[in-house]
Amino acid sequence: MAIKIDTVIIDSEETSRELIASYLETVDDINIIQQFKDILSAQDYIIENRPPLVIVDITKKTNISLDIISKLTTLVKNIKIIVLSYDTESDIVIKALRAGAREFLVKPLIEKDFVASVQKMKDLILGNINDTTKCKVITTFSNKGGIGKTSIAVNLAMEIANITKEKVALVDLNMQMGDITTFLNLDPSFDTSYVINNLDRIDETFLLTTLEQYNKTSLYVLADPPDIEQAEIITSEDITTLINILRNVFSYIVIDTTSSFDAKTITALDNSDLILLISIINLPSIRNCQRCFDLFKKLGYSKDKIKLIINRYMDADDIKIEDVEEVLDHKVFFKIPNNYYTIINSINKGIPICDAAPNSNICKSFKQLGAMLSDNYNYTNKNQKPQNQREQGFKFLNLFHKNKGDN
Repeated sequence: MAIKIDTVIIDSEETSRELIASYLETVDDINIIQQFKDILSAQDYIIENRPPLVIVDITKKTNISLDIISKLTTLVKNIKIIVLSYDTESDIVIKALRAGAREFLVKPLIEKDFVASVQKMKDLILGNINDTTKCKVITTFSNKGGIGKTSIAVNLAMEIANITKEKVALVDLNMQMGDITTFLNLDPSFDTSYVINNLDRIDETFLLTTLEQYNKTSLYVLADPPDIEQAEIITSEDITTLINILRNVFSYIVIDTTSSFDAKTITALDNSDLILLISIINLPSIRNCQRCFDLFKKLGYSKDKIKLIINRYMDADDIKIEDVEEVLDHKVFFKIPNNYYTIINSINKGIPICDAAPNSNICKSFKQLGAMLSDNYNYTNKNQKPQNQREQGFKFLNLFHKNKGDN
């Protein structure tokens, strides 16, 4: 026997209540148990009977209604509230979500949108969660700062969004020194700590409202906390929960981490489908990469999970790609060309590289990388070099092996 979901309708207009009731009749297993003209007269009934679903119009007495919604979400565990209003101001939407509303719909209602919201609440109530296997989580990491990790995360996320047109979340988990909002010239109203503090009432509407949408694209940014105190109270368990919730809404998640193996970073790596290990070609960076691979092995990560990205690559480098691959026993997945002026110009303007210099070699590189990682491209490693170039790199191999144990 199907479980019926008790539902309360609150609207000052009788015709509106009748319309809502007629829309609800099209959704299976919805049981309207009571209707009210205002939330003030409904609150005691809701607290006593604890209906899992409440639909309320807050157009009149907005502030009082929001205060009561906040009270109800505190007192009635797992209640789902859909807010309706003729007011389309973004401030009202944000206040409603902060109060605990799971959905916000503008009146006059569009039947399709209303039914979709009710169906979503029904699925949440019955414990039917979205299939998260379709979401790909990509984390950029380097245990050495200043080699372009954040720039790669930002521009990769932007190109995946441009290529796929699907929703992409760009998450700044560099909790104390995050720069993603600077790279994109954003001043977000919310951050990671706010989202994590509201994990119990997060749904798609909440996330798409609290994450900062970039320039009307399908890229959404979750900023790092504004101060260290807020960052420190976030736990590894919070990170896991956050990623799992984002998986329900976004097709891709790109995470930028700190340059250290702390517990939160390892949690992000654990929950990632792909880890982009970022390096440049010099002896200290390659040694650091080897340490990373050693730790990844201890953590049980497969080789396929780790993609080695060489940043600031130049054909004239004395150290050759083949030598790096031999030392690390790992293939180089992709090379990003050295184009310092273009990168700095885009950062200073607060725009993605392909907006700052669409015809540059580095823009083309990010487009290719975005296509590869969004599964829209069949990639074959074409990094093989002529043999005469390979011989120049033996000095590096000898130096590396000679000093390998000198730490």
